[in-house]
Amino acid sequence: MKRILVTGAEGFIGSHLVDGLLEEGHDIRAFVYYNSFNTWGWLDTFPKEKLQGIDIFTGDIRDPNGVRKAMEGIDEVYHLAALIAIPFSYHSPDSYVDTNIKGTLNVLQAAKDLGTKRVLITSTSEVYGTAKYVPIDEKHPLQGQSPYSATKIGADRLAESFYRSFYLPITIVRPFNTYGPRQSARAVIPTIIMQLLAGKEEITLGALTPTRDFNYVKDTVQGFIEIAKSENTIGEEINISTQEEISIGEMAEVLMKQINPRAKILCDEERIRPEKSEVNRLLGSNEKIKRLTAWRPRYSLEEGLHETITWLKENLDKYKVDIYNI
Repeated sequence: MKRILVTGAEGFIGSHLVDGLLEEGHDIRAFVYYNSFNTWGWLDTFPKEKLQGIDIFTGDIRDPNGVRKAMEGIDEVYHLAALIAIPFSYHSPDSYVDTNIKGTLNVLQAAKDLGTKRVLITSTSEVYGTAKYVPIDEKHPLQGQSPYSATKIGADRLAESFYRSFYLPITIVRPFNTYGPRQSARAVIPTIIMQLLAGKEEITLGALTPTRDFNYVKDTVQGFIEIAKSENTIGEEINISTQEEISIGEMAEVLMKQINPRAKILCDEERIRPEKSEVNRLLGSNEKIKRLTAWRPRYSLEEGLHETITWLKENLDKYKVDIYNI
């Protein structure tokens, strides 16, 4: 049993990761964003018995003192706390620098000083930008096509520098597009599903031609866990991907067939990224994670979408379906 800190534990992937690590038998401290409502995000939906077994730490990833306090006595850190919405990064880039770069620096500094045994830094496939070749492996050039992706590139390179300069045992974990229960309404799959479940005959979307490599959230979580188990992953950057792609338009058609075949797609200019900011193709290579760990994707797209639709049907009241969530 390890003493593990998960930052961003209240979020979509973070809450599923807490679930997965508890199933592995670890002792979990969940770092959640402090707020005056004392809400713990998706952790608030956990059964009371499960919550009693989690050490909740409220703080702000931008505060080095709070981060250091949260990391005391910790063996491993899974650092997921970040601002991730691309449209919001267009008009509030300062907050992304403070959260994604400075927040990651706070984790790295504390880990160095406290002698933390493993640090997993969460990256994103957005750091690659539009694919120059496919499948995208970890040697693919990086390109900051949005303020969000630029700050994640900065955080990744900071992490690399701490490995090279201070021998900090870090791994940069790079999930491609993750989907599933509890995902934010700003993401494309829940956006489509929620509009369909709400009975809308016209589904409002942005660009339809970009392709994405979609991971079901439980596969992403298992990728993190398997990466942490292997000593061979220290100092590495590792994709988590299915090595399959589907366009946004095709995804919408798949979901409409399952929920409302009569629905039509309406393109909304507000949802379209600036031309040079749009990432037109993401198809990841998973050869490295397969070579270094025991991870293999377990969920097909059909299985993952079924689980996601079922969950959203039961939780539609938790979302603001009638507005564009950025």
